[in-house]
Amino acid sequence: MKTLGLIGGLSWESSAEYYRQINRQVRERLGGLHAANIMMHSLDFAPVAALQAQGDWAALDRAMVEAADMLARGGADILLICSNTMHRCADAVEAASPIPLIHIADPVAAAINAAGLSRVGLLGTAFTMEQDFLKGRLAKAGLEVIVPDDAGREAIHRIIYDELVQGVVNDVSRDRCRSVIAALIDRGARAIILGCTEIMLLVGEEDSPVPLFDTLALHVDAAVEAALTS
Repeated sequence: MKTLGLIGGLSWESSAEYYRQINRQVRERLGGLHAANIMMHSLDFAPVAALQAQGDWAALDRAMVEAADMLARGGADILLICSNTMHRCADAVEAASPIPLIHIADPVAAAINAAGLSRVGLLGTAFTMEQDFLKGRLAKAGLEVIVPDDAGREAIHRIIYDELVQGVVNDVSRDRCRSVIAALIDRGARAIILGCTEIMLLVGEEDSPVPLFDTLALHVDAAVEAALTS
């Protein structure tokens, strides 16, 4: 079994879910007392979020490359960035790391294509919804990605940073997410990408009349498959 190197703390709420889902899948596949070989470098999210807000992606690139290097030197075989937003730094990590990175967009695009869908709505942080690092990779895989309007993007971003990354889940925000999803469907979305690794804490299949594609769960699937493939 290969060792997975997780760059976490982005936030730790979702990092804990990565750890739980990866180990659960390995136990289900191998049985008995089996668990995954995991190394995690967990960052302090407060300075990371501050640099995001300042737009200092060069500093964040350096921090992520350093985290990846620590994992590689510690014996990790495969890297995962446990965050959609921080895949803004994926190119820098891939360029510097001696071990492969599983990009979160790739298993998501594969799953959507396998379902025969192409026009999808994307929920995430403002960085993910407005910048091209995730949308562009999905577009290269043949997907047409639409995002909420200004008010919808602002609402989802606020819910993520003010609530979900701090472990707060409430019904008012769930209803707001449902309304944003409904608006995307009205504009032609035939599926919704939960493009933030905390959104699955708030909404599930019961909140959407079209399929939801959970980036965290699909990222975990790809990681476990890679770890167990010789």
